[in-house]
Amino acid sequence: MASATSGTTANALLLPCSTVGKLGRTITTTFGRKSFSLLSLSPELVYRCGRRWKNVASARKLIVRAARTESKGVSLGSRAPNFELEEPLTGNMWTLDDFEAYPALLVMFICNHCPFVKHLKKDIVKLTNFYMKKGLGVVAISSNSEITHPQDGPSFMAEDARLFNYPFPYLYDRTQDVAKDYGAVCTPEFYLFKKDGRRPFELVYHGQFDDSRPSNNVSVTGRDLSLAIDLVLSGQPIPPNQKPSVGCSIKWHPKGNV
Repeated sequence: MASATSGTTANALLLPCSTVGKLGRTITTTFGRKSFSLLSLSPELVYRCGRRWKNVASARKLIVRAARTESKGVSLGSRAPNFELEEPLTGNMWTLDDFEAYPALLVMFICNHCPFVKHLKKDIVKLTNFYMKKGLGVVAISSNSEITHPQDGPSFMAEDARLFNYPFPYLYDRTQDVAKDYGAVCTPEFYLFKKDGRRPFELVYHGQFDDSRPSNNVSVTGRDLSLAIDLVLSGQPIPPNQKPSVGCSIKWHPKGNV
């Protein structure tokens, strides 16, 4: 009897954990009815399978949290929507008119917690520092709900701006109306506008930072956005074939909450 049991257990080790789990549940039910079974799963086997089930569940959670959202098509040539938003770090209010004197304006929708934004934060600071010295206007906006994601709320935004030494104002879109006006759906999402004299800001680039993503082993270069900024600051046209930005979805307020 002992050899038959150990042989069955050895064979069970070759089975997928899903099958072993089903066998284990069958045995429990069988014993509950006071029936007899030759199959006996060792505690080690059950533990090892339990660890695998737990790891699979954790991996599924990570996949959900890192679900990708692509920026949607916004018509190139469209005007920059106005905004009036507070900067949590200073308490100052900013509007689109505050950037009127700049020949080009970069509007970025970002947030604190998104892994796609975290992946680029330091390089966003480097890129904007470089181009702001060349005359580029830059503003960042977070539209995520502090109801569902308190880590993206104003006080944490101020901490983030201070920690990374953002050279641009980082504004909070509490009502999420500005994100809707711009057609923003993900973080990060980049809008580059040009300005000719007194004409309104006109959208010329709505694409990605570069090809790098968290865990895809592609180095962060900022190539796509840098090329677009170089072209707009030198008065050259930007090709309309632009790769969409990819990131976390904007976290909208639950229905009935603002």
